[in-house]
Amino acid sequence: MPDLRHHLRATLTFLGIFVLGVTGRSAPPSATLSIAAAADLQFALTEVKAAFAKTQPGLEVAITYGSSGNFYTQLTNKAPFDLFLSADLVYPEKLVAAGLADGATEFRYSRGRLVLWVPKHSSIPLEQLGMQALLHPAARKVAIANPRHAPYGKAAEAALKSLGLLEAVTPRLVFGENIGQTAQFVQTGAADIGILALSLAKAPVMVASGRMWEVSQDAYPPLDQGGVILNHARNRPAALAFRDFLRSPEGLAILRRYGFTTGGR
Repeated sequence: MPDLRHHLRATLTFLGIFVLGVTGRSAPPSATLSIAAAADLQFALTEVKAAFAKTQPGLEVAITYGSSGNFYTQLTNKAPFDLFLSADLVYPEKLVAAGLADGATEFRYSRGRLVLWVPKHSSIPLEQLGMQALLHPAARKVAIANPRHAPYGKAAEAALKSLGLLEAVTPRLVFGENIGQTAQFVQTGAADIGILALSLAKAPVMVASGRMWEVSQDAYPPLDQGGVILNHARNRPAALAFRDFLRSPEGLAILRRYGFTTGGR
């Protein structure tokens, strides 16, 4: 009898190992799609995600928003994202050049635009002054995204310089970690006026609480935005599907509603 029990235990152990091996080999792909997205996409991508979900039942889409430059640094260390949507095409291109992303999947999805934004109750006559509103006495703190790693911050700095305002405005600048935090600064009163992404200013909550004036696109370099699928992506099929949906007529229509100039390559 002891020998039989020993034999049974050995057989069950073997079967357990075999089942685990088969299970491991036949495991389905990840049911989660992880996206690193530029903060200017926060409102537009919420709508895109909801529409995309109807075409992909059972797939969880997890989107993390932040500055494109910070994401680039994280992705060079293989942060666990499948798809990168950047506010500056330079970062996806650099990932491809470094062998960290698939150049065949690189794409352009939009061009971003800058606006000045103030709360509705602000005494700054934004509509009359335009960019000169930055010099108004009530504009004590001016919010822009950090130009060291945020494409919208670089564009804002370039606009201030090209319009001859940078020197006068610099002492009053406050920097958001990304364009989303920059918008939050102005909306909550931590800053009096901000240079924001049009896509954020067009969100219903921002329209209801503020006023905006669009910065001339001639004042700053084009904010061409694009994405790429990472070589270490765990769910490449879902990343490809999301990329294709974002570039579909339905996806582009959502982007246009938030002020993006759409077009691809």
